[in-house]
Amino acid sequence: MNQTGINFRIGSLLMVVCGAVALSMMGGCKTTDVGETPASMAVRYGTVGNANNLNVRVSLNNRAVYVFEGDEPRFVAAVAIGKPSNPTPTGTFKIQHKEAKKRSSGYGFFKKGDQVIPGKRGDMPAGYSYVGYPLPYWAYFSHDCGFHAGAVWPEPRTHGCLRLHKTIADDFFHMIKVGTPVTIANSLPEDATIGKNVPRPTDYAHPDSSPAVRASDAVFTDMDNVWF
Repeated sequence: MNQTGINFRIGSLLMVVCGAVALSMMGGCKTTDVGETPASMAVRYGTVGNANNLNVRVSLNNRAVYVFEGDEPRFVAAVAIGKPSNPTPTGTFKIQHKEAKKRSSGYGFFKKGDQVIPGKRGDMPAGYSYVGYPLPYWAYFSHDCGFHAGAVWPEPRTHGCLRLHKTIADDFFHMIKVGTPVTIANSLPEDATIGKNVPRPTDYAHPDSSPAVRASDAVFTDMDNVWF
């Protein structure tokens, strides 16, 4: 075989080896599947010194909540926002009341014996009792809307409420207080700074726990193992 043929075979062999290495590297790359969640679902900046000086700002376009102490950021996280038919209201509000184990008064589950059926309260059949849908760590601000734990979808999904990931809803709930100002706008200056790398949940499409589980106290006492 002449030198040209040898060079050609060596070149071909190198291409095959390089291709195999590249495929191996691609196969070894970690991908984020639905169900996996970043290690922390909030970014924290220092500690709160004076809870009376906190203010909450929400950007609907960035789907983010920012908690400030004065002009200093303290907590940043993703939120799920209201769908077009039930949009999250914009404006200036205040936290009016808080309830760690809140349930919806309008939609939830009908129970009779071991039977548990999802539905709107107004459609409850005779012979059943009603249990509201769980809204853990509820912090009401206006228009039947509040912050609460739940699936944080990447598109408008709620009935106007602002959902936080269940792993950080407790922190947010205990950070704010009744009377904390809340400003909700389509966009905020913070979107271009501390809002650029907000941790985004990837477990939003995890199947919900059974109606029986969501209608039970487990949703409040064993939240790590309940999906809603």
